[in-house]
Amino acid sequence: MRKLTPFDRSAQAAPALVTARAIHTADAADTTATAMLTDRGRIVALGTVAECEDVAARAELTPERVELGDAVVVPGFVDAHAHPLMFGQMMTWVDCGPEKAGSIPEIVALLKAAAAGLPAGRPVRGYGYEQRNLAEKRHPTRFELDEVASDREVYLMNASGHGGVVNSYTLDVNGVDRDTPNPDGGEFFRDADGELTGELSDAACNILTGVHGVKIGHHGPNFHLADEPEEHLRQLDAATQRFLAGGVTSIGDCQVTRREFDMYLRLAEAGRLELRVSMYLLSHLLDEALEMGLVGQFGNAHLSFAGIKFYADGTLGGWTAYFPDGYVGDPCRTGQLYHEPADYAELIRKAHAAGLQTATHAQSPTAIEMVVSAIEAALAERPDADARHRIEHCGLPTPGQIARMATAGIRPVNQTQHYFNWGEGVEEAIGTPGERFNPLGEFERAGVPMTISSDAPVAEPIPLEAIQTAVTRVTRRGHRLGPDDLRISALAALRAHTIEGAVSIGREDDLGSLEVGKLADFAVLSDDPLAVPAEEIAAIEVRETWVDGVRRHVAARTTAAV
Repeated sequence: MRKLTPFDRSAQAAPALVTARAIHTADAADTTATAMLTDRGRIVALGTVAECEDVAARAELTPERVELGDAVVVPGFVDAHAHPLMFGQMMTWVDCGPEKAGSIPEIVALLKAAAAGLPAGRPVRGYGYEQRNLAEKRHPTRFELDEVASDREVYLMNASGHGGVVNSYTLDVNGVDRDTPNPDGGEFFRDADGELTGELSDAACNILTGVHGVKIGHHGPNFHLADEPEEHLRQLDAATQRFLAGGVTSIGDCQVTRREFDMYLRLAEAGRLELRVSMYLLSHLLDEALEMGLVGQFGNAHLSFAGIKFYADGTLGGWTAYFPDGYVGDPCRTGQLYHEPADYAELIRKAHAAGLQTATHAQSPTAIEMVVSAIEAALAERPDADARHRIEHCGLPTPGQIARMATAGIRPVNQTQHYFNWGEGVEEAIGTPGERFNPLGEFERAGVPMTISSDAPVAEPIPLEAIQTAVTRVTRRGHRLGPDDLRISALAALRAHTIEGAVSIGREDDLGSLEVGKLADFAVLSDDPLAVPAEEIAAIEVRETWVDGVRRHVAARTTAAV
């Protein structure tokens, strides 16, 4: 029997008095201070140096001085929708993104080089391609990936994370041929002659997890590919460092299966869980969760259960979001719904009736309608003014749906880096309506609280990049997406990635703002995101990241003050 490992005790050894050019608290009054007193992982005082010294004297504390000079302090960023283990795992795969490969032959060359250095039989895995960014403007085929290897699995994941392309060996070893039916919630793509192309999406990715691997059916894309436990722990460690480097101190893991849960427990037991994680179990586990009595949040300051994750449709990046009339870029593609509306409504009713928060991935207006209608029905049956049901991504809601979201208290969790990285592709896929992708300004005017997150590994966990994009709506290629009234202010964007993120994961009593009594989680920045020109926000350096009053990350060129 393993003994209990109390991993939520603060490691802060002595009280600290932190001083900086500005400390943006992100509290209700948007207060700015110049000093902050912390002790045992909590904030004891905020204000001027003299005010904090007075509190310290009255409490008989002798704090260490942490003088940050001209730096600016903000609350630790809350990444309310991310996939840490998937992110860490993909860091061990071959990067085939636009900065590494601009064409299919270049991707094949990268994968072949990786295959040459792997032991016999070891799968070759790549990630990051977005077909519209390639010279060929299409997905690779299985025949092109056969050039990489014909004696082992080759899997090239699309940047969306909702599928990709495999070689012929992968299909053959899993018994998939031209007559194999598509699974519910997924597709094995075929050409005009009915021949498999090698592209697969969403639930079809179940074939990649092995005989004894995680199987999730039609409840979402399956990216739960197994490695040895120690390798998974190394991957989580590596991902943790990347989040900390971006100033992220808390994460909502928005697709937890037994793979993720096991790894978090192992990481915590080893004393290596430096971030705070709120877990959302994938909906294929809903009945098991209810059977076990998981009918509310539980856990501790570092690892907790928050709710249930659902999928309504697919992804805009992979053209699997549901548009029943077809895509402008390919009228033969409609995407898909993961559940029939009545079946989905029953799942939401069941979760809501038990008091569980739900978080549903939905991108198209049709999918969002299914979610909003189901939540409205569940609330009508059991009213709850603070249910905080979420819509993940919530890419293209109609104005009417936004108004209903405000009434029902539904919280969109958006990823502005999606349109920073491939916003033009949304317009190519569905036409001019794509300009409204993630309409933050419309949410703000309707009184719908906004949350910004990364969806890592779909985007790097770089909150300042996400904040800049929310303010400018300018893509990586310099394209302004939609009218100016879709933009929000830097303060609103900062709050969306801090306190509103904390509200979305149900942790606002402890996290998301710098206030007396809250946890001492904060990021130290080289400049002020509320003062620099909007187009310079992403260039601000995260010098340090603190969790529980302890410095957990220091940028390479920064000399520690203590």
